[in-house]
Amino acid sequence: MFGAKKILRNLALITITLVLASSPVLAQSTLETLSFWKRIKLAQAGDIEAQISVAADYEKGEGEIKKDLFKAATWYRRAAKQGDATGQFKLARILHTGSKRVKKSPQLAVPLYETAAKQGNADAQFWLGYSYQYGEGVKAEPKLAISWYEKAAASNHAEAQNNLGLIFLDGKLVKRNLAKAFEMFRKAADAGNAWAMNNLGGLYEMGWGTKIDRDKAISLYERASKKGNEPAGRNLTRLTS
Repeated sequence: MFGAKKILRNLALITITLVLASSPVLAQSTLETLSFWKRIKLAQAGDIEAQISVAADYEKGEGEIKKDLFKAATWYRRAAKQGDATGQFKLARILHTGSKRVKKSPQLAVPLYETAAKQGNADAQFWLGYSYQYGEGVKAEPKLAISWYEKAAASNHAEAQNNLGLIFLDGKLVKRNLAKAFEMFRKAADAGNAWAMNNLGGLYEMGWGTKIDRDKAISLYERASKKGNEPAGRNLTRLTS
């Protein structure tokens, strides 16, 4: 039989083990309730979620934290080095566009997009597709552009769906396919993408990939216009004036 002292020691060890095991989960669930400076300490200790959170604060520049894309990039880079797809993507975006203290470099952004995209990050898949479509930071490769757009679209990425719709409508990179264009615009519009609403309205107005439906066109133009889409506003005025 175990002695009372040994049982107590075993219980103490079990309790300590459970506390240690649950601490990271607690830290993650309460991360956003912590002050910026406490999150900085966690980030400095290597906590990826804290690094992303601190970087996002510097990127947005809200409250007591001044916007500083250089510091944002620094923290995103630390998360990216640990293999975090969000950190890789966010760092890529800052490098792609550049800022006062960060030199614009689409060439450095593309490998980061690709690394994050291969981990399933839909935003990275979209921007990698965009880079291949327009040759930003990499040689233009239409097939790769479409492939990455399709991967992002499969994850319901509305911008990727809209861009695919434009590609199928335009018919320059692939054979024109109005039915597919309609499908992509519809999915993106259903997700609230204003450009897709405007584009879908155009298909209804012209009867491309669907039957002509002036009322649906007007409704879509109106919805897009309310979201600030100026071409949709002009289209709405044209059909209703």
